[in-house]
Amino acid sequence: MRLFAQLYAELDARTATLEKVAALRRYLAAAPPADAAWALYFLAGGKPRQSVPGALLRAMACTLAGIPDWLFEESYQAVGDLAETIALVLPPPASRAGEEVGLAEWVETRLLPLRGQPPQAQARCLAQWWGELDTPARFLLCKLIGGSFRVGVSKLLVQRALAEHAGLDPKLMAQRMMGFTDAKQPPSAVRFLALLAADDGTAAPADSGQPYPFFLAHALEAPPQSLGTPADWIVEWKYDGIRAQVVRRAGQCWIWSRGEELVTERFPEVVALAQALPDGTVVDGEILAWQDGRPAPFARLQQRLNRKTLPRKLLQEAPVTLLAYDLLEEGGHDLRGEPLLRRRERLEALGARTGLPVSPLLEGGSWEALAAERAASRERGVEGLMLKQRAAPYGAGRTKAEGLWWKWKIEPMTVDGVLVYAQRGHGRRASVYTDYTFAVWSRPPADAAEAQAVVEAIARGAPAVPGALQLVPFTKAYSGLTDAEFAAVDRVIRAHTIEKFGPVRSVRPTLVFELGFEDIARSPRHKSGIALRFPRMLRLRPDKPLHEADTLATLQALLHMHGSAATDEAGAPGGNDDEEGMA
Repeated sequence: MRLFAQLYAELDARTATLEKVAALRRYLAAAPPADAAWALYFLAGGKPRQSVPGALLRAMACTLAGIPDWLFEESYQAVGDLAETIALVLPPPASRAGEEVGLAEWVETRLLPLRGQPPQAQARCLAQWWGELDTPARFLLCKLIGGSFRVGVSKLLVQRALAEHAGLDPKLMAQRMMGFTDAKQPPSAVRFLALLAADDGTAAPADSGQPYPFFLAHALEAPPQSLGTPADWIVEWKYDGIRAQVVRRAGQCWIWSRGEELVTERFPEVVALAQALPDGTVVDGEILAWQDGRPAPFARLQQRLNRKTLPRKLLQEAPVTLLAYDLLEEGGHDLRGEPLLRRRERLEALGARTGLPVSPLLEGGSWEALAAERAASRERGVEGLMLKQRAAPYGAGRTKAEGLWWKWKIEPMTVDGVLVYAQRGHGRRASVYTDYTFAVWSRPPADAAEAQAVVEAIARGAPAVPGALQLVPFTKAYSGLTDAEFAAVDRVIRAHTIEKFGPVRSVRPTLVFELGFEDIARSPRHKSGIALRFPRMLRLRPDKPLHEADTLATLQALLHMHGSAATDEAGAPGGNDDEEGMA
């Protein structure tokens, strides 16, 4: 644990890429293979599950530190992070024995069995373990126990450090690490050493479900004319589904999400499509809810995500398909180095032979003609256009080194909301309020005075009167502002706090924001009855008086114009090639 705690502290404190790579290489050179395997798992995005409820962590910290809950709360408000607060208030350790226990032993024999134990047993373990660790190691342990582990390194950086440590090509390492963070295959010394094995030039074994690293697109922010002539580009619709690779080898089928999660059992329709594919085939594409010959809203697909079982009714109500747009392997041969146009020709031939649905191409003699197609995206149930260089190979990650894919998305839908709750951020923003909840008016206020009366009632803590004008929370957002803007909003939040609920503050309504989002759906899980897809802050609206913020009727009109009739019942994260989920 000591070595990993030191690495975590170094990575958290440094901002330069070369310094982070050097720190990772030092750790890999010193750590046993089993420990290094778990370290890679966490650093590359593997999610530790919460083992102990936060309330129990907090209660035990108060007991062991001999402090009342109000003092812990004051400390928490000052520090801004639960794990760090616990690590700081605990008394000095009685011994340092736990620091010499390896990370693999900590995870496999202590943390994983802790989940599901009675609270009394969990409390005894916490008291023992905290008594064996210093402050940095306690902080790391609390992050792992609480399921909130995160640190400022990208998967690409981890792959680079591991490749340098092993003396291998980073592209090869990226390919080998595909699926390494899948929770169904726990990290191990054997898997770690396989990553370091010398390159013998062979591809993935014929009976392996190993996918390839996904090639990701950049957002097109410049005018499309800057890309030259449309004739140099393959143009497709940008679908709003789940990016996936279908691997067909040894008579078996594997389906991998872009998040490197094995999701085969969730999509039996795609498995059925794959049965017609010959062995040695890997297809890249998009899994979509599909109904009446066109894509259904993402909320329909979301109903199927993270379900342990798929009842027949759900399969009938939310059918899916795969639209293929690239062929990465054929006959066991890696095609990624070939030009996209040639891969596309092979894909279309494969689709004609097997019935595999292939993403259609758009023909546009000019950027103006393509812009007209793009303008009708929402009516078609898509997000815009994808532009891909005809001569480009299939790269790895979001890189400009090997050709380009561009996302030419439509402009987001917008609404003006009022800030009503705030929570501290994470990492370097842990001391700043950056995660906000926004509300709209239940109906248009008659004037500024009526809106101000509601604000005064909120400030007094008066309960809402049924049927009267009120502010209705409808979404959360945490991105879109600059550091300077976050700092300015943080000062307003601190000056206008009404109440504190743990890390959350209720705020006197004073600020209006313009929010952008990609889609809107009905949701019984939200008080407003509405959920937004990818909400983010576009700008502050100091020019807009509070009583002119939008209303529930505004959202309902957008729902009828563009949104889905489907209900966001599952509350599960979804995803496309960028992000995931509705909020």
